[in-house]
Amino acid sequence: MPRSIDYWFTLASPWAFLGHQAFRDLAKAHGVTVRYRPVQLAEVFPHTGGLPLGRRHPARQRYRILELQRWREARGIALKLNPKHWPLPIALPDRTITAVAESGADPGDYVRRAFEAIWVEDRDLKEDAALVALLDAAGHDGNAMLAAAKSDAIGAIYAARAQEAVDANVIGSPCYVLDGEVFWGQDRLGLLESALKSGRKAYRMDAET
Repeated sequence: MPRSIDYWFTLASPWAFLGHQAFRDLAKAHGVTVRYRPVQLAEVFPHTGGLPLGRRHPARQRYRILELQRWREARGIALKLNPKHWPLPIALPDRTITAVAESGADPGDYVRRAFEAIWVEDRDLKEDAALVALLDAAGHDGNAMLAAAKSDAIGAIYAARAQEAVDANVIGSPCYVLDGEVFWGQDRLGLLESALKSGRKAYRMDAET
C-alpha cells in the first residue's frame, strides 16, 4: 500500500521554506504521497508550549538568525532574514494551499512559488492579485482558487487543522508525520529518509524500552 506523509507547515515559516524542495524530492524518490496541512501556529502553540518569535528569549532569537544563515547556505537558497512584508497576515495565503489541495491538485509547486515570493522576492501576499498571479503561474485557476480559499468551507477546514495538529503531536513548522511518527524541523529530513529507506515501524512517543 502506498505510504503518505502529512506535511504540517505555514508559509510564515522560513524553516518550512528551507526544507520544502528537499522534502518534495525525498517524497518523490520514495514514491510517498504528500498530504498538505497548512496550519495556524498561533492556535497550536498554546497547547504545545510553543511561543511566537517575538516572545522568545532574545538569546533564542539571536541563535535563530545564526541557524537561518547556516541553513540557507547549506540548501543554496537566497532566503532573506527579514523580508520586507514579513510578518504578514498568513491565514489567506495558507488557505489558498488548502483550496488547491482540496481541489485534488498538487499544491507543491505553488507552495514553492509562494515561499519564494515572501522569503526571496519581497512580494506582498496581502494583495489578492499577488496570490492569483502565483496560483496562475503554478498552473491553477488563480481566481477560482482564491475564491475557494475565501469560502466558508475552506475556512472551516483550515480552522479545524489547529486541533488536528495538536492531536497529531505537531509542535511547529514544518512537521512531517509518517505513520504517526513526528519529524519536527527541516533538519530532520535525513532521519525521515532513513525511516522511509528502512521500512521500520514508526517509533512511539509512549515507548518504555
